[in-house]
Amino acid sequence: MRILFFGRGVISTQYAWAFEKAGHTVEFYVRKGRKETFGSHIALEMWDARKGKQLIKENWNVTLHEEIGSNYDLIIASVNTEQLPSAAQLLSTAAGNTPILIFNNLWQDLQSAISPLSMNQVVFGFPGAGGGIANNRLRGGFLKTIFLEKPRAGTEQMNNKVKELFESAHFKISWIKDMQSWLWNHFAMNAAMEAEVLKRGSFPALMNHSDSFANVGKHMREMLPVLKARGAKMDAITLLLTKIPPALLSPLFTKLIFAKGSLPRLFVEYNNSKAGFAVLEVVREAKKLGIPLPRLTTAFENTEYAKEI
Repeated sequence: MRILFFGRGVISTQYAWAFEKAGHTVEFYVRKGRKETFGSHIALEMWDARKGKQLIKENWNVTLHEEIGSNYDLIIASVNTEQLPSAAQLLSTAAGNTPILIFNNLWQDLQSAISPLSMNQVVFGFPGAGGGIANNRLRGGFLKTIFLEKPRAGTEQMNNKVKELFESAHFKISWIKDMQSWLWNHFAMNAAMEAEVLKRGSFPALMNHSDSFANVGKHMREMLPVLKARGAKMDAITLLLTKIPPALLSPLFTKLIFAKGSLPRLFVEYNNSKAGFAVLEVVREAKKLGIPLPRLTTAFENTEYAKEI
């Protein structure tokens, strides 16, 4: 299969590497000027958890384009949430009839998020991966499982193509029946964590404070009325964060879910992205709905986002 990744970010790079190793042809679309900046290779230091726990260290040669060509079997877009509108706009004219996997976190409703693309051209999914890139060096990794929406009417063939691709690279698919609610819940969880990152100063610092996840739980509780107002069904993580007493969340997360040396913890510790946009989006929505979010709003104090509320 010939696959074009929209952008050469952390998620795109890791899955592209896995697909190439499985025999597929992978290429990247990057913005003008980035081809020279990025160069023809990237240094990988990432964990592959498809079969046990293997550390991959290599200089991987990549093919970059500053134009979107034709003859691709699939385009995979995994970009920062704030970049998706411009990505969808470009793909609506450049992708032709090529199926597109939106491999991304979203806060908008699905159709609005990918406008002016057609829903009949798009499949929604979510990675099981993380990390960061600095100085052309990627540190991160991916788990065995990825998340994919169950086929909608008219998308069965596209879903099957995406399914076959991931399975050919030995990934396991977790099928999501209500992708809209699932993404809303996941985005809210990201906002809860980013609010704490704004307070602590970085993603690694989030992991090193004993009360961080107690506060993440409190942030999630505050956002529940927003999720309910949207009609979202609460998923397991949201219920976990909102039903368990905050004092019990810190030991649960730091000793089990994000235990020292675990891959989920490493993925967060390697994350060097800029925090705050997810918080901003949730606070904006809450303001439209007339729902106060004092904890999340306070997180913006002394940040560049304060003027945007």
